[in-house]
Amino acid sequence: MLGVLSDFGDTSVRSLKLDTLVKLRWLAIAGQTAAVLFVRFGLGFPLPFVSCLVLIGASVALNLALRFQFSSIHRLDGIHATLLLGYDVIQLSGLLYLTGGLENPFAFLLLAPVLVSSASLPPRSTALLGVLVAVLGTVLAGFHLPLPWGLVSPPALPALYVLGTWLAILLTLSFSALYAFRVADESRRLAEALTATELVLQREQHLTALDGLAAAAAHELGTPLGTIAVVAREMERELPAGSPLADDVALLRSQSERCRDILRKLSSMGADPDAYYVRLSISALIDEVVEPFRENGPELVVKCVGDGPEPIGRRNPAILYGLGNIVENAVDFAESEVSIFATWNAEEVTITISDDGPGFSTAVIDRLGEPWVTTREPSIAERAVDAVGGGLGLGFFIAHTFLQRSGGRVGYANKAFPGHGAEIRVTWPRALMEAPEIEAAPQHSP
Repeated sequence: MLGVLSDFGDTSVRSLKLDTLVKLRWLAIAGQTAAVLFVRFGLGFPLPFVSCLVLIGASVALNLALRFQFSSIHRLDGIHATLLLGYDVIQLSGLLYLTGGLENPFAFLLLAPVLVSSASLPPRSTALLGVLVAVLGTVLAGFHLPLPWGLVSPPALPALYVLGTWLAILLTLSFSALYAFRVADESRRLAEALTATELVLQREQHLTALDGLAAAAAHELGTPLGTIAVVAREMERELPAGSPLADDVALLRSQSERCRDILRKLSSMGADPDAYYVRLSISALIDEVVEPFRENGPELVVKCVGDGPEPIGRRNPAILYGLGNIVENAVDFAESEVSIFATWNAEEVTITISDDGPGFSTAVIDRLGEPWVTTREPSIAERAVDAVGGGLGLGFFIAHTFLQRSGGRVGYANKAFPGHGAEIRVTWPRALMEAPEIEAAPQHSP
């Protein structure tokens, strides 16, 4: 059994907290106890009362042992979680055997452990539990004690009814488990992809924050450097002619002045309203995006046309990253040419990136923009921690997310026949791609 359970995929991601199983089992114990007591004393139906309490007591003992043995934050791997859920199936099957088998309306509770597994554990765990439920359900359909009833003999349910109940349990088991697995898996993948997106965004924000750090450093270092420059000038004036220290003091003064010039440039970063890094035209934006890909690979054809003056907006790292990722993908798949076409009018700005490669496959074109969608295998380097999303379908998801957050609409298509290749179009409202010109601060004459 352990040999079959040993290969469960990524159990570090799909694991289950022990405290969750313990609390669910306490809930099951309370429900089973209440049901047995109500049937025996509330309705007065005869049933194997002691045997039922023994099975419920076994679950109580297991819960207490787990609580004393492990901490509440302990997480179970796939093997042990499957074994504990398998115990729950067997224990509930024992209670059903004592109380009517599949004729008992509580037989559908056999589905609960499988649904828990499908939402939290690898698929093989769910498959094994599903097989266990199917086997025990088949046994309970033909072998069980009579259904608890009143003083009269219990009703003889037709075999066709029991067969229908058995078939309903199997169909519900298959559908519910598959549905729960798909929903949980999509949520887990989306959470992981969004975490990677936030990581990239934090990196971009850290780069942006360097301007502020440089200005703060320049402000803090300005005063001591000024003091050094004053002392150096005083020493230079007081040294006697021909002193061997004169050259050293002159060098000290010149270097302190050079440091002050460097700090002056750092403190002015971002203050110049016409600086390249503050306002960026559409053509300059595209030039910066395609620059890393000009030397190697296919030919890059850039064209910018539009109605009216060219939009000029503020530098946006999210747009630069998103477009850069799309251009990189186009370069990887193109045969000889990648085209970047920018147009604008009074309402919109559109950038279209196309290549002459094989185009999007029909298997992924409807899912583009979702995380983990890719048609190529990642390299060893791309699997590194620093290569976020490379080859894993995350890079395109992050680019799509950034472009949408910037206000753009992203569309994907293949070129119409006889052309071939992929085409991605991003459209923004012009107001989002333009920034008003900032008036320059008045310059004070020395």
